Amino acid sequence: MPLFTIQNEFSYDVVRKIFEGGMGIVYEAEQRGARDFVKRVAIKVVRANYASQKTFIDNFIGEAKLVADLIHTNIVQTYQLGEANGVFFIAMELIRGVNLEQFAQQLSDKRRQLPLELAVFISSRIARGLAYAHAKAGTDGKPLGIVHRDVSFKNIMIAFEGDVKLTDFGIAKARGFLTDQEGEVVAGKADYMSPEQADFQITDKRSDLFSVGVVLANLLLGHNIFKGPTAEESRQRILKFAIPDFRTLDNRIDEKLDRILQRCLARDLRKRFASADELMYELEYYIYHGGYGPTNETLGKFIRELFGQSVPPIAANPARGNTEVLEHTARLRAKP
Repeated sequence: MPLFTIQNEFSYDVVRKIFEGGMGIVYEAEQRGARDFVKRVAIKVVRANYASQKTFIDNFIGEAKLVADLIHTNIVQTYQLGEANGVFFIAMELIRGVNLEQFAQQLSDKRRQLPLELAVFISSRIARGLAYAHAKAGTDGKPLGIVHRDVSFKNIMIAFEGDVKLTDFGIAKARGFLTDQEGEVVAGKADYMSPEQADFQITDKRSDLFSVGVVLANLLLGHNIFKGPTAEESRQRILKFAIPDFRTLDNRIDEKLDRILQRCLARDLRKRFASADELMYELEYYIYHGGYGPTNETLGKFIRELFGQSVPPIAANPARGNTEVLEHTARLRAKP
């Protein structure tokens, strides 16, 4: 029995809530078509308290239009931007798996350490997705100048088959798609953002590479070295915390991998990797130069053993309750 139904040119029976974020809610739904056709998809819905804010809705629509043409194995696919009873939603590829935050929590709960080569493999796949997005051009042939600006554990998915997917371009900047207040406000998660992002400066694609470095270090060490008790303290650590020699923090890390981390996390943009392609090459050379390395199947086997193919339940957010979810249900339900 579905929770509710979204009805426009397609029919979506919403069966469960997957994720509840600050500005949107993601559900699992069944898209129905002719002759009992059913396709499982994810539906991202604007939170009720943002639904009347023109700038937010414009950006939500802009996000959908931007990612509609981002077709890459390491980016979550977008299928449709829809509207039902005045509420906008995005229908997306449903990933049978978990995000890196859930993944890391399961590793901690089971007292498991992620193998070094899998940490590098995951990061190389994120770099692959970013390389594609950064190079994307518009219909006029000119680069869109996409910068994700929110590469973090919550926005990286791992499917039970081992596919790594970057998602949520909601605060990305790109020519002609989203309203941008860069230089005036700080967007993103404080403990993953680049120093220039944290310092209210204009960012380019190299900003995302710093965030990949934070993700890689977090996967290797089991904690984020920049995370402080508050968002402001995390921001200050991003700006000022001395980047360590990672070999002293984990004896699995050798000089070559430490050098990759140092280049990702360089505050001087001239010393950081110049492109995601360059970072991807270094990461993949590191794990494959010996002739064999991890694959999607290797990662898939590891994650299935870790989770047993069961997705952990969504933690309720005590600050929000169910009011907004019920409000969405009432507004999205198909008319009789």
